[in-house]
Parts: sequence; structure tokens; C-alpha cells
Amino acid sequence: MSKHQFPIALLITLSLISSFDSIQSATFTLTNQCIYPVWAGLLSGAGTPPLPTTGFPLQPSQSNSIPIPSSWFHRIWGRTLCSTDSTGRFTCVNGGGAAPPAILAEFTLNGANGMDFYNVSLVDGGNLPMTVVPQGESSGNCNVTGCVADLRQSELRLTMTTGDESVACRSACEAFGGCSIRQVSEFGDGGVDCGGNPKVTKKKGMK
Repeated sequence: MSKHQFPIALLITLSLISSFDSIQSATFTLTNQCIYPVWAGLLSGAGTPPLPTTGFPLQPSQSNSIPIPSSWFHRIWGRTLCSTDSTGRFTCVNGGGAAPPAILAEFTLNGANGMDFYNVSLVDGGNLPMTVVPQGESSGNCNVTGCVADLRQSELRLTMTTGDESVACRSACEAFGGCSIRQVSEFGDGGVDCGGNPKVTKKKGMK
């Protein structure tokens, strides 16, 4: 039995403190609710202040809080099966350098009209469950979002393995490259188009 068979989630708690209609401060608290170590990765968008760190390890049940600039955007993701060799080179089986397949939490704080935006994206595949939970004075009607399914046990053609262990689910565009796929699913006749600029198109009956 694989020691990575029963994940829970990488939990990201977004705490917001506001004054009138603008955010004055924010904190991301990352909690590893998986039963295995996860190495968090954080990347700031162009033109936004850098964060105090670009990543750190989280043991099971461990949390780490990061102060976030009041206007900030980009992504947080999780890496698994990471190690450092004798030369100091850090590598991960998946999620290293935000390379797919990796589930992404994407944020924009104080974006258009002073609004905050966030989502959990599987556009580049998925390597672990992830949930974002907004909290604080200005969380308003913001909802919990995320994906708590174990996507590693996915369609075999999309599975990324190391040895005999499934470690991630690739996106169709990564798995099949420059191609056009049409197949019948439980949602009806759907399609995925892949090319230089991958996109997903939904057909009638697809949810």
C-alpha cells in the first residue's frame, strides 16, 4: 500500500483586514492536512512586491503564515516528493518550479474595483487536493473553494507515475501535446483542443 494513498488537502486560509472598502493587510496561512510532507511554492506576479519567501516545507499538520502585500497577485501551489542532493540541488517529482502537473491557487488582492479574486485551478493538472478558506473582517460573502478529490487515481492516460506509484494527474493538453481529442464522457460528447495555446472547449451536454 502506498504511503501517499490517503491525502486530505493543502489548506490555504486567507485572512483579510480592511478599512472602509480597501484591504489594509492580508495573511496566507498554509496548513498541510495531507498525511505526507508537502513543499509549498509561492510566486509573485510582475510588478507586485515579492513575498518574504518563495517556498517552504510543511510536515503533516504543520502550518506557516505569510504576510501578503495589500495589492498582490499570482499563485501558490504544492510540491511533493522533494529532495536536495549532495550538490544542494533541490528537485521535486511534481510541482517543482510550478511546472505541470500541479494544482494552483491563484489570487488577486485589490484587483478591479478593489475586489479580491481567487480560484483553485486544475488547468495544468493536479497533484494533491487543495482548499482555500477566506476569513476575517472583509471576507464578506467569499466562499470556500478547492478540489478535495484524489486526482492521482484518474484516467490512466493522464496519470503521472514514479516507479509503481501514481503521483499526479496531467491535463489532457500536457498528456497529448498538439492534438485534438473528441470523446464521449458521462456528460455527453465533449472535446479538448490542444495546440501552441492550449484551450478547452465545451460541447453541448458537458458540465
